[in-house]
Amino acid sequence: MSQHTESTILPWNHLEEQETLVNSPSFGTRRNARVTALQVLYEVDLMGHDPMTCLEWLASSNRLNDESKEFSKYLIQGSLANLEFTDDIITKYAKSWPVDQLSVVDRSILRISIYELLVDGTSPYKAIINEAIELTKLYSAENSPKFINGVLASCVKYNMEPTANN
Repeated sequence: MSQHTESTILPWNHLEEQETLVNSPSFGTRRNARVTALQVLYEVDLMGHDPMTCLEWLASSNRLNDESKEFSKYLIQGSLANLEFTDDIITKYAKSWPVDQLSVVDRSILRISIYELLVDGTSPYKAIINEAIELTKLYSAENSPKFINGVLASCVKYNMEPTANN
């Protein structure tokens, strides 16, 4: 159970580390948006803050361009509007880990990714899973990437028909 507890110190609590990560050349527009969406969902889940107020503050702090901010807003609104659906999917594919016992980071990453995979469907599933795993490596526990990959792989296997662009 220790692999999914909130003992991880999150990098965005340290602004210098956050600035280095988000402003690095390897972070693209969509990754910046996903990082910000993760941060907002984390704060909403943990503290109950207003998501759009959090987004405004983080968009400024993370120096998001308009495109990243809009995509982040889209992910936040879609994830929050589909919480019951995404949580049901998590429950289905992570039977040993009740949603409320997952770390807030893992739960937020899964909510965003499942929303993108099963509701939005505009990005290739391999890209969505890869981004989820990369965020998990940056912000979660050591064993979490394997867990996140397993849940998302099950989502794809049992809920999606592979297409040419996936």
